[in-house]
Amino acid sequence: MPPLGARERARLPNSAFAYIDSQGRRVLPIHDEAHVRNALARFSRVSFENEADRDRARMRLLKAAKKLGIMPLGFVGAQLRPSQHLPRGQVTFVLIDIEGSTELLHRLGDGYGTVLSQLRRLLRTAVQRAGGHEVDARGDELFAVFEQAASALDAAVAIQRGVQSHAWADGIELRVRVGMHTGRPVLAGAGYIGLAVHTVARVCTSAHGGQIVISSAARDAIGSLPDGIALKSLGAWRLNGLRGSLELLQVRADDLLDDFPPPRPVALG
Repeated sequence: MPPLGARERARLPNSAFAYIDSQGRRVLPIHDEAHVRNALARFSRVSFENEADRDRARMRLLKAAKKLGIMPLGFVGAQLRPSQHLPRGQVTFVLIDIEGSTELLHRLGDGYGTVLSQLRRLLRTAVQRAGGHEVDARGDELFAVFEQAASALDAAVAIQRGVQSHAWADGIELRVRVGMHTGRPVLAGAGYIGLAVHTVARVCTSAHGGQIVISSAARDAIGSLPDGIALKSLGAWRLNGLRGSLELLQVRADDLLDDFPPPRPVALG
């Protein structure tokens, strides 16, 4: 990559950098292909002032990489994940995504980034407090893993409670889908792989905004339920791309939304 001289750097607009800190320091140039590739390699070594700044920089870098056609989005996401000591063996996955994210993006425009940053802070706090690990965050999704299914359930409930009680900008009513599944994936260099990863994705897709849907495997792994928490069977369903049927259950609590249609057809095979 040719060096970026001080004069050339000064001529670049702020939009040519993934991150600008509170002192006006511009970091991670993304104005051409070579510098985007360099920014991808250096992203994990940059010290951001807070998680919101990291999220905004990450989104700008992902957008620049996609525009230049440098690599598939999944690979980009893997490059940006911080290194973690992720649990092996039997684990419980929790996947969260926003209901109606495209409509929200159209409505909020540039304000969508602020809302997404607020949501990610809320999700990460719930995951960390329950002892979980963030595996990945891309677009409107956050993927987390827990050694104990009961801890994953605690995080899922805290997430829905937090989203419901938060005062979102512009009076929006933001809702997230939460899916949960227990399995034995393989932990490879790029993250988890295996049927359990595909299953939690389908379980999450089956849910409606405000709903927590878990698999029967997750139910069996939880054991005794916490006080005030109950499970409602939604029946056995054949999920898209998976062999056989899978019983889905809804997590219920007095302060959570409770009345939902059947699982979303988009998740069904």
